Amino acid sequence: MFRLLGYLFGIACVGFILVAGGVVAYVQSMSRDLPDYQVLADYQPEVTTRIHASDGSIMAEYAKERRLFLPIQAIPALVKNAYLSAEDKNFYTHPGVDVQGLGRAVMVQLKGGPMQGGSTITQQVAKNFLLTNERSLERKVKEAILSLRIEQAYSKDKILELYLNEIYLGFGSYGVAAASLAYFDKSVNDLEVQEAAYLAALPKAPENYNPFRNPERALERRNWVIEQMHQNGFITAEQAGEARAKPLGIKPNRSGTYIADAEYFTEEVRREIIQRYGVKELYEGGMTVRSTLDPKLQTEARRALHDGLVDYDQARGWRGPAKRIEIGSDWGRTLGDVPALADVPEWRLAVVLDADAGSARIGLQPTRLASGALGPDRDVGTLALADMKWAQRMDVEGRPRSARSADQILQRGDVIYVEKKEGATYRLRQPPKVQGALVSMDPHTGRVLALVGGFSYSQSEFNRATQAMRQPGSSFKPIVYAAALDSGYTPASVIMDAPISIPDGNGGVWEPKNYGDEGSGGPSTLRRGIEQSRNLMTVRLARDMGMKLVAEYAQRFGIYDHLAQYLPMALGAGETTVMRMVSAYSVMANGGRSIEPSLIDRVQDRYGRTIYKHDNRKCDACNAPSWSDQAEPELIDDREQVLDPMTAYQITSMMEGVVQRGTATVVKQLGVPIAGKTGTTNDEKDAWFVGYTPDLVTGLYLGYDSPTPLGKGQTGGGLAAPIFVDFMKVALAGKPAVDFKVPDGMTLVSINRKNGMAAEGEGTIVEAFKPGTGPADSYQVIGGDQGGGSAPAVISQQTQDAISQGDAGGLF
Repeated sequence: MFRLLGYLFGIACVGFILVAGGVVAYVQSMSRDLPDYQVLADYQPEVTTRIHASDGSIMAEYAKERRLFLPIQAIPALVKNAYLSAEDKNFYTHPGVDVQGLGRAVMVQLKGGPMQGGSTITQQVAKNFLLTNERSLERKVKEAILSLRIEQAYSKDKILELYLNEIYLGFGSYGVAAASLAYFDKSVNDLEVQEAAYLAALPKAPENYNPFRNPERALERRNWVIEQMHQNGFITAEQAGEARAKPLGIKPNRSGTYIADAEYFTEEVRREIIQRYGVKELYEGGMTVRSTLDPKLQTEARRALHDGLVDYDQARGWRGPAKRIEIGSDWGRTLGDVPALADVPEWRLAVVLDADAGSARIGLQPTRLASGALGPDRDVGTLALADMKWAQRMDVEGRPRSARSADQILQRGDVIYVEKKEGATYRLRQPPKVQGALVSMDPHTGRVLALVGGFSYSQSEFNRATQAMRQPGSSFKPIVYAAALDSGYTPASVIMDAPISIPDGNGGVWEPKNYGDEGSGGPSTLRRGIEQSRNLMTVRLARDMGMKLVAEYAQRFGIYDHLAQYLPMALGAGETTVMRMVSAYSVMANGGRSIEPSLIDRVQDRYGRTIYKHDNRKCDACNAPSWSDQAEPELIDDREQVLDPMTAYQITSMMEGVVQRGTATVVKQLGVPIAGKTGTTNDEKDAWFVGYTPDLVTGLYLGYDSPTPLGKGQTGGGLAAPIFVDFMKVALAGKPAVDFKVPDGMTLVSINRKNGMAAEGEGTIVEAFKPGTGPADSYQVIGGDQGGGSAPAVISQQTQDAISQGDAGGLF
C-alpha cells in the first residue's frame, strides 16, 4: 500500500515537474518578444493643442486624440478613488496581477468560452501601451508578465498616472482631464461625486454607456460605481444616496473653435502653427498658443462690419428666400435639415407658414439637443410688413418694384433668416452678397487685436483680410506723399492740380482724372492734395519723384513685394491685402519703425517651455537679482527705422486733415485725434478706409468677391468710414484722448492753406516743418507743364509702357 502510494506520489511529482517545466518554458517563450516596458518612462502621449485669446479664454482646441495630460498630483482624490472602485480596488496592494481574476479568465478560455476581463489597472496599462486589443490567452499571458515587470520598475502612482491619462472614455476624449471637459464642461477639480463616478464607469465600454444612446445603462453603471465607492469607504452613505438621486447631468462642451466671432482669426492662427511646426505637432504636440486676440474688440469688429454689409445689401433690396421646402405635418424636421450660419447667432432660420397683406407667420428652426438630435420645440413667430420694409425694393431678379403687402414678398414654404426683436416678433434678414474685411492692430507691437475676414465663416472660409488681393485705391496715396516728404518736399510744397496727358506707348495718351470729373483746383499744397484725394496732383508728384522711389517705399512699408513702376500704381492700382495696408499705416502711427503683424504672442510646448515669442525686444536689466533703487529697465527696440519720425508725423498731421476737412469728415464725430485716408477704386468696385490713433490702427474694405461696381457715389468715405466709426466708438470708449506726439526739433509755422507761404489770420493752418525747411519765400509750383513750375518730365519708353499696362488706379 505504501509502495503504491509512493509510486503514485512519484508520478504526481514528475507530472508536476513536467507541467511546471512546460509552464516555465511557455512563459519564457512568451517573454522573448515582449515589448520594452521601459519606454513608459519616456511616455509622451498625443496631447491637445489649445489656442487662447489674450485674456486667457480658450479659442480653439486641435487634436487627433483629445487629451490633456495631468500629473498624478493634479488629479483629485475623488477621481482616483472612483476609478479604483470601478476598476481595481486592490491596486495599491497587489503585485500587478489579480491571480483569482486571471485564473477565472483562463478557465473560461480553456472551456471554449470568450476571453474574460479581470485585468488590473497595471494590466490595462500594459495592454493599452504595449500590446494589442486581441482577445486571446497568449495576449493575456504577455499582459501578466509585463504587468509584473512594470510594477517592479515604476511606482504605483506613476502607473495610475499613465492609466488615467491614456484611457479612451468616449466623446473623442482620452484621459480624465479631457473627459471631464467633454462630458461636463468643467475641470476635474470641480467634479461632483456622481460625475466622477460616471467617468469611472466608462473605461470598459464607453459606447455602451453613452448618455444619449443608452441613458438607462449609463445611469445603472454610474450608480454601481457610486455603491462601490461607498463600500470601499471613499464616500459616506449619505453622499452615496445624494449622488445616486442626481441625473447624469451631461453638458458636453464643443470641440474645435469656441469664439464664433473669431473663426477667421482662429483659422489664421492654425495655419501659422502648421507652417511653423507642422500638422503632427499641432494635432499631437500639446502646445499652448497665446494669441493676440482681444475678445471684446473682436466682437465689436465683427458686429460693425456685419452691420455695414447688411445695411449696404438691404439697400439693394430682396433677392428671395434662401430655399423653399415642402411643409408637411412636421415642418420643424424638414427645416432642421437646412444648414444655418452657425457663426451668426443673432439670426435664425425660419420657414414661412402663411402670409397675408400685413404680416407673415413663421416657424423657427428647432434647436439641437446636447446629443445633436433635433429638439422637440416648434416655436412660431410673426414677421410684420414694417419689419421687411426694405424687401419691398427689388425683386428676385433685381428689378425695381414696390411690394405693398407681405404676401407679395414671402410665400408659404420660403426658408428665410430672421432676427429677434421682442417677444415673438422678428425682422427679415438676408446674407449679403457684398463682402469685406477688417483688421485692427497695435501699431507699436504689430499685435493684431481683431480680424474679420468676411460676413460669415460658415458661409465662406476665404479670409478676405489676409487672402483677398484688392486695389487699395487712394488709401495708397499716403505712401506716395511720405516718399515725397522724405525726399525734400514739405506739406506746404505746391503741386499743380491740372489735367495731364501722358503718352501710353501705343499712340494714345493716358489722361487720369480727379474723382467724379470734379475738374482741377490749380496749384495746391501737398496737404490739400491728400485731404481732397486729388488724383492729378498725385500723378504729377509721382512723375516728379519717379516711380522707382514710390515702388521702393511701397516695398519698405510692406504693402507690395514688387510694385510695378507704372504711374497708375501711384493711385493704388496694384493689389494688396487689408493686413498689409494696416501694417503700413502702423509704421506711420508708431514713428516710422518697421512692423511685423502677428496673431500670436507666445507658443509653449507641452512642458510649458516657450518656443516662440513675438516680442523680441531686449531688456538686459529686466532680470536683476534684487531691487536697489535702480532705474526702471528700458526695452531696447532695434527694429528698422523705415521712415523718418518727422516724416511720419508730417504725414500723420496731413491725414488728420483728411478727417477734419477732407474726404472722411464722418470720422470727426469720434472727437479724438485720428488720422486716416479713404480709398475708392475705379468704378467704385472697392471702398476703403484706414485710420489710426496713436495706439490703434484699423483698416477695412467693402467689395464683391468678383469685383463689381458698388454703385455710383459709393465711396470709401461713404461706405467704409462709417463702419470704422462704429467700431472705434467702442474701441476708444473710456480711454483718454491722446494727441500725436510732435518729434523734437520740428518747427510749427502758420501758413496760408492755399499757397503754402507763411501767413497769419484767416485761411491759415499750422504746419510742421523739419529742421532746415519751412514755407517757401516765393511762390513755386511743382509739376506744372508751363511757366511758373518745373519743366515737364521726359517720358521714357519704360514709363510709356507702364501707362499702357497699368490700370487707371484708385480714385478717392
